[in-house]
Amino acid sequence: MGNTISLPVKFNDAVEPISMSNGLTSVFIEVLVISGSILANTDREKELIIWLAQRDQSVVGIGTVGFDIDEMPWTVNSFASEKDFKLRTISHAAKGLGWEKLSYEPHQDRVVHGLKQFGSMIQAFDQEDVNMNNYIEWSEIEEGDDNPTIPRGYPKCEQHNIYLSCHGCIICNNGS
Repeated sequence: MGNTISLPVKFNDAVEPISMSNGLTSVFIEVLVISGSILANTDREKELIIWLAQRDQSVVGIGTVGFDIDEMPWTVNSFASEKDFKLRTISHAAKGLGWEKLSYEPHQDRVVHGLKQFGSMIQAFDQEDVNMNNYIEWSEIEEGDDNPTIPRGYPKCEQHNIYLSCHGCIICNNGS
């Protein structure tokens, strides 16, 4: 079992889906969260990284964190800046930004290949493809919720300096 990241069906001929082993998926998500945590300046950018951090297989289960690009929490009004931030995050992750935070040496060629393919998917995705239902469902925080999807105040892990999701630190959870 593994995970697949893909574009909606209408893009079948544009970019191949990314199929990754569970181990490669964990590394892929970790390096994106590290890079994005370093680059994020706005609350919206922080939220986008926290969404990725929620794909923590050590908590939610292996082989269960694949997604379609249109499931990401895009917004119509800020689409261009969100897309730009995601592409910068991918580019910097591929260059190794923050990899020293990992307690292991990733297979750079495999990770970079997946990141480049992911970048191609994000590049192909357009504003008219945004599914607003995904953003509304993901971003709602109920009053009195002790474990909100987006932790209040956007806290970071004291050890790894990356944004925490409702599951905690993705790197700590993976034993790094």
